[in-house]
Amino acid sequence: MGKLNILTGAAGFIGSVLGRQLMESGMENIIAVDDFSKTAKANNFEGRKYKDFIHRDKLNEFLEQHKSDIDAVFHIGARTDTTEFNVEVFNKLNLNYTKDLWKFCAERNVPFIYASSAATYGDGAFGYKDDHAIVEQLKPLNPYGESKNDFDKWALQQTQMPSFWAGLKFFNVYGPNEYHKGRMASVIFHAFNQIGETGRMKLFRSHKPEFADGMQMRDFIYVKDIASIISFLFEHRPESGLYNAGTGKARAFLHLVEAVFAALDRKAEIDFVDTPEDIRDKYQYFTEADMGKLLSKGYQKPFHSLEEGVTEYVTEYLKDHKYF
Repeated sequence: MGKLNILTGAAGFIGSVLGRQLMESGMENIIAVDDFSKTAKANNFEGRKYKDFIHRDKLNEFLEQHKSDIDAVFHIGARTDTTEFNVEVFNKLNLNYTKDLWKFCAERNVPFIYASSAATYGDGAFGYKDDHAIVEQLKPLNPYGESKNDFDKWALQQTQMPSFWAGLKFFNVYGPNEYHKGRMASVIFHAFNQIGETGRMKLFRSHKPEFADGMQMRDFIYVKDIASIISFLFEHRPESGLYNAGTGKARAFLHLVEAVFAALDRKAEIDFVDTPEDIRDKYQYFTEADMGKLLSKGYQKPFHSLEEGVTEYVTEYLKDHKYF
C-alpha cells in the first residue's frame, strides 16, 4: 500500500488547494478527510486522485487500523466560523479532535502540521509575533480564536511530541475554492459579487481618527502561498513550533477593493458605511504578521503581492467560477 498521508479539511478552502499542490509536488497516497456530504464543497475535490476519502468522524478508527502506515498528518480541517458562539462546537471539532491527532503523531513519530490562526492574537495588544513566550497571555476576541489558542497553549505544554510539528497562524487568506464559505469568505470574494451586482462596493467607515475611511489594514495572503509555506515546512522540517503564515505586509481594504475593480477593468465606486455597533468595539484596524521566524528558517519564495493575488484570483477563477 505504501505510506499514507492524511489531509483533513480536504473538501474545504485551504485544504483543497493544499491537496492539489501536494499531489502536484509528487506526494502520493493522500487520504482525504472531511465531511464529504456537503454538496456546496463537491467541486473542491471532484476528480482528485486521492487514495481514499474518509469521513472526519471515522478518522480515529482509520488511524488505528493503519497506525504503522502513516507518513504525515496535515490537519487543516476546523470549524472556522467566527460568528459561532457555542464553545462546545469548538471544543469538539477544534480542540479535542486536534489533541487526538497530536497524540497519535507523538506516539508514532509522525510529522504533524496543523492550522492555528491569527485570530489567536486578539486585538493585537501583544503584537503579531509567533513567539511562544506570549501565547499564554493572548486574549482572542471570539470562541473560534480561543479554541485555536487553547490548542497552541496545550501543544507547547506537551512533553511527548510528534517528530516534527508546526502550528500555522493563518492571517487573512483568500483565493480559489472558497465559494462554499458564504459570509465567512474573503473580502475579495464579496467585493467581486457586490461589484457584479451593483457596480459598487461598500466598505466600513473608520471610527478611529488615526485611520482614514477604508484604510483599516490586514495582512492578506494568497492561498497558494499558504500551501507553499506548508510544503516548505514539511520538506525541510526546521525547529518545531508555531509559525505565522502571512506576507508580513499589511494592506488597506481600500487598496484591496481597488485591485478588484482594476482586475474587472472597472472604475472604482466605493461607498462607506458605519461599522455595525455590535462588532465595532472588537473590530481590528491593523494586523500584520511578523514573518521573521519562517524567513530565518530559509523560506525564500516571494509572496504574491495583493495586486498579483487579487488579479489572478479574479481573472482566472472568479470570473468564470473556476476551481483550483
